Amino acid sequence: MSASPSERVVLGIDAAWTSANPSGVALAAKTGTVWRLIAAAASFEEFVHLVDGNAGSGPSALIATACRLAGKAPDLIAVDMPMMDAPILTRRAADNAVNRAYSGRGAGTHSPTADRPGLVGRALEAGLSAAGYPLATLDIRPPCRVEIYPHPALIELLGATYRLPYKAGNTSKYWRGLPLAERRLRLYEVWATIVAALDGVLAGSATALPLPPLGARGSTLKAFEDRLDAVVAAFAGAMALDGRARAHGDAVSAVWVPQGPAHLLEEQALAPLDTGPA
Repeated sequence: MSASPSERVVLGIDAAWTSANPSGVALAAKTGTVWRLIAAAASFEEFVHLVDGNAGSGPSALIATACRLAGKAPDLIAVDMPMMDAPILTRRAADNAVNRAYSGRGAGTHSPTADRPGLVGRALEAGLSAAGYPLATLDIRPPCRVEIYPHPALIELLGATYRLPYKAGNTSKYWRGLPLAERRLRLYEVWATIVAALDGVLAGSATALPLPPLGARGSTLKAFEDRLDAVVAAFAGAMALDGRARAHGDAVSAVWVPQGPAHLLEEQALAPLDTGPA
């Protein structure tokens, strides 16, 4: 399976912080002025199996699969995971910058440690670096990889005042006291809103992200959530590649957050945004 080359290609990865969980993957490509979603998968294996079930499941296999599907290698890989060229031992400038901008809207960052993401994160970073994707902090020079964080990305995509309640495992916290069936309905309403917004910026997102059946088990909900977060990562990466995202951090660590809808409309005819530290 292959495609004619696209002008720009982004691979989004919802990276698990431990080896016990899968990492979602999404592939987006731009032709002309339109970004489209090519594929979304709940794991590395599922993504690679779209074209070759025997290709392995490491970073090089992901990139080879993306090349087969999009017609060229990714220009940018957007990863939902703390990343830094030096070992991550505690909070970084990126974490503090995101907190200053978004903690008041419920989207502060978790504190990374030597163990989380730890070995899993270091292995993924090493594989991406070896494949030719160095970390980009304050400017974008493809090919490269960037760090993203879904909560502020979704706040900006929807123009929301607060973090969206879209994590399946947290519904009892979002809607305390409500029965499971009602919480599930509310969760699906949030998911439908997010998918519709993504479909407006990455054509084909609604087709690639059908909501699970209402009676689905937790594993099915988690797989959908992993695909969704990967598509959000691809969206954030696409905006960074287009010069419509801002780097929160410094030259050592930075989280790239898309600019909100109103800002994007204002900037359509202008030069790419300044991506200096927040």
